Amino acid sequence: MNRTLVILVVGLAPHLVGPHTPHLARLAARGGMRPLTTVTPAVTCSAQSTLVTGLMPSGHGAVANGWYFRDLREVLLWRQPNNLVAGEKIWDAGKARNPEFTCAKMFWWYNMYASADWSATPRPMYPADGRKIPDHYAAPHALHDELDARLGRFPLFRFWGPLADITSSDWIAKATLHVMETRRPTLTLTYLPHLDYNLQRLGPDLGHPRLQADLREVDALCGELIEAAEREGQRVLVVSEYGITRATDAVHINRALREAGLLAVRPEEHGREVLDAGASAAFAMADHQIAHVYVADPARIAEVRALVEGLAGVEQVWDREGKRANGLDHPRSGELVAVAEADRWFSYYYWLDAEKAPDFAATVDIHRKPGYDPVELFVDPEIRFPKLAAGWKLAKRKAGFRQLLDIISPSATHLVKGTHGRLTDDPAEGPLVISSEPDLMPEGPVPATGFKALTLDHIFGPGVG
Repeated sequence: MNRTLVILVVGLAPHLVGPHTPHLARLAARGGMRPLTTVTPAVTCSAQSTLVTGLMPSGHGAVANGWYFRDLREVLLWRQPNNLVAGEKIWDAGKARNPEFTCAKMFWWYNMYASADWSATPRPMYPADGRKIPDHYAAPHALHDELDARLGRFPLFRFWGPLADITSSDWIAKATLHVMETRRPTLTLTYLPHLDYNLQRLGPDLGHPRLQADLREVDALCGELIEAAEREGQRVLVVSEYGITRATDAVHINRALREAGLLAVRPEEHGREVLDAGASAAFAMADHQIAHVYVADPARIAEVRALVEGLAGVEQVWDREGKRANGLDHPRSGELVAVAEADRWFSYYYWLDAEKAPDFAATVDIHRKPGYDPVELFVDPEIRFPKLAAGWKLAKRKAGFRQLLDIISPSATHLVKGTHGRLTDDPAEGPLVISSEPDLMPEGPVPATGFKALTLDHIFGPGVG
């Protein structure tokens, strides 16, 4: 077996590999770089599940970063148990090929209770007093304390939110290096999210100095990982899940459904409104440029489709046949799937009066929001002194007071300059695969469904995947 390192660099696209990424450019030059033909939706959970199973979302069931759990009548995003993903995983395929095969799965999604030998994933603590304490979950459990002792607590607030930066990717890279050195896995999967943040905040314009700095920062981490792997004779693969393209503004699909009398809300304290999915005739689970539209009564699907198709910024609406043609025909999918135009994305917003927005709308809260919210990457521009405001709220929390960390705008969708989810029109702006082994790379693009087999070829030789 050839030990192999897979580095997932979120948002990396062929047009970003160049003078600002010397380590990645050298790897591509001496090995090979190909576009990755990804899946729809081109989002973290769906794409990663395809990479590790070789299946389309219709096969593995991760139809987005979350979905409507029909039996619970709730929308749940960013769940973590690995059993939510169907199909044979790459580490199980490797073990079947050779019982001595081992795998470390460092911060790829659906990481909890996976059958990989070693794993770690973000997992905050939620004490009963309402706090959210940065932490991670690791298996075996002893690895958690070992990583904390070596690196300090996982920097959760630098992993997502307005403070997200290179700090979290640096922590993950160091944790990966430690596991590679101490466990020597056959296959190491690691995840560097750094580019995702400013590509969404600033857009994909390579002329921006901050984006150039981001590329240099993540490339330096890749360089450390590549050097450590090759020092021990390992093969290296670099992959991305999606490419991020320019965004202008959001499509407020749920507001349109509500104005049509299809979406229901539940009033809460102080007149705030919470989406009542179970009581809705139709609502959308918005996830970047894809929205799963759930319609309670099949007789109303045509009505809902006509409404959604008529919204400015909507490019396509797939029914059963469209979902089948695009690998999304799974019971977890909405009755309809809406795809945004290239420069638009779907908001989860369902309130019509800003005063009635739920209290979590102005916070970083990926589990309460019934859809993805990229505005969580920004501090509300209406706050005059954001650092002072955030510091004061955090100080009151530390003093034991219940304090809502409401520093996110519940309306400033225009802030978002980059998005993803639909297939990119230009392959140079989409995801990629870079390999240290030119003889193992195909002539043309690598299909996401073929990445599992490609990785097994790196480990065992061609033709065994």
